[in-house]
Amino acid sequence: MHETLPRSFQVGLAGYYLLCAGLNFGFAHFYMNRPKLRLAWAISGFIFALHTIVYLLTAATNPELGPVIPHVIVDTTNRIFDHIWGPILYFVGSCVGFAALLYWRKQLTEPTVAIAFLKITLFISGWSMTNPDFRSIITKADNVPIVMLMFTVGFFTWFGLRRAVINDELIAQNKPVLEKDDEKVLVWPDLVYTELICMIIATAVLVVWSIALEAPLEQPATNAKAPNPSKAPWYFLGLQEMLVYFDPWMAGVVLPTMIIIGLIAIPYIDFNPKGNGYYTFKERPFAVTTFLFGFLVLWVVLIVLGTLLRGPNWNFFAPFEYWDPHKVVPLNNVNLSELFWLGVVGDPTFLREGGSIGSIIIRESPGILLTAIYMLALPPILARTVFRNYFIKMGFLRYFMLITLLQFMASLPIKMVLRWVINLKYIVYIPEYFFNI
Repeated sequence: MHETLPRSFQVGLAGYYLLCAGLNFGFAHFYMNRPKLRLAWAISGFIFALHTIVYLLTAATNPELGPVIPHVIVDTTNRIFDHIWGPILYFVGSCVGFAALLYWRKQLTEPTVAIAFLKITLFISGWSMTNPDFRSIITKADNVPIVMLMFTVGFFTWFGLRRAVINDELIAQNKPVLEKDDEKVLVWPDLVYTELICMIIATAVLVVWSIALEAPLEQPATNAKAPNPSKAPWYFLGLQEMLVYFDPWMAGVVLPTMIIIGLIAIPYIDFNPKGNGYYTFKERPFAVTTFLFGFLVLWVVLIVLGTLLRGPNWNFFAPFEYWDPHKVVPLNNVNLSELFWLGVVGDPTFLREGGSIGSIIIRESPGILLTAIYMLALPPILARTVFRNYFIKMGFLRYFMLITLLQFMASLPIKMVLRWVINLKYIVYIPEYFFNI
């Protein structure tokens, strides 16, 4: 399947595949004494080099012959990630991948395995860029930093887990960890020189970036024409995604406040003396898992979702789908009070809006009861069961702070699941006082 590709784009794509081929041939040379690995790297390098030659030839002769990603892959992907199942598959897949990464961290962080995943990602990315809809989203000046974010976060996550695996093995053998306390350097000149070099490199990168990419500036703001979609800066897109599931006061005020309080309170909540100053997982499994889940799944994953997969009208679009501003997605969201009084009791009498505070409390009693159980009854239950050891070691105050932060963090995936499974919009719906949960 072929279509016309811009000649300049094909030349750039050929350069991209040339760099990938050089990476693979370099590793083939590195594994000189391991014939099987050397052969695998050489074969993958040859595949990348072949793509380089093909795109250079088609760019020089006939751009209409430029190879593109097969339409069957594009159509299948778009059908799988449709507007209904797309967010579910994306988020659930991220959670499953996160759990698999931690469970098989020893195998998945092996350099050979990690670089193999990187090669597959680079190959798929190159082919995907030949799709015009995918390319139009990825190459937007606003979105380039997010693509870099995906690769840098992936690298540093791999680096931390790899060091943790090695340190756990060294600790099990009663050997010193990789980060030794006796390795000290002087602030002057060692640290200052290092910081100076990093500053110069960062400045050079920013200068090249500002020349190569246009600033994503738009027309002056006006009420006559609002951009569609209207997106916050990339670092706030995780919060904007929360607005799909929570009211603004919760997604824009309460949850960010709890994030800040949690980051401040971590040193005071933590009671585990191990793992200070070196990477480890076995000595701090709960802390590492909780932090990585909150940062990777509930922050970075939502940023990528809001940047690359949320289009006009904040609809979900598949990776290769055209961002059609006329796309209409039917919403049948209901509140918990409606599910209870109509679906269970079968009496809509209590669903009238307005009235006295007593009638409002009766109307929203199912949601208020569930919220009270979740926020007030669940902590002591967990203190006597799952978190019993934590409660004994931490005491009441620190345990209460920990479990409260965990409850607020867990409220986001819980609300997402309820929205997807039973189309639940609000657990407690009190528009009379602008209080919705």
